[in-house]
Amino acid sequence: MKWNLRWAAAKRDIWRPSDLLKAFEEVGFTPSLSKVAALWSGKPISVRLDDLDKICAALGCTVADLLEAEPLVTADGQQEQTQRAVGHQAGGPVRPTPRRGGPRRSLPPN
Repeated sequence: MKWNLRWAAAKRDIWRPSDLLKAFEEVGFTPSLSKVAALWSGKPISVRLDDLDKICAALGCTVADLLEAEPLVTADGQQEQTQRAVGHQAGGPVRPTPRRGGPRRSLPPN
């Protein structure tokens, strides 16, 4: 995923994290300046959904404006073009397969 917070902020003429913090406070979102600077400077590992909602409200954008899917790169450096099912592993089945053999599970209690 590509994180486009700076681009979305620039569309609102916001060029610094401190200005972004002021825009957040206008919608009732009050993160610390260090958290805003971390969101500003790089791609976050995770963002809470309610925080993402407040960021979008402050910037007048959608989640699609902030997050953009990037093509996957294969081991040989080429971009993968085919669409994959969620959880699909290369060379493996798309759907889970039932276990064969082994102990049977008991039924859940009534």
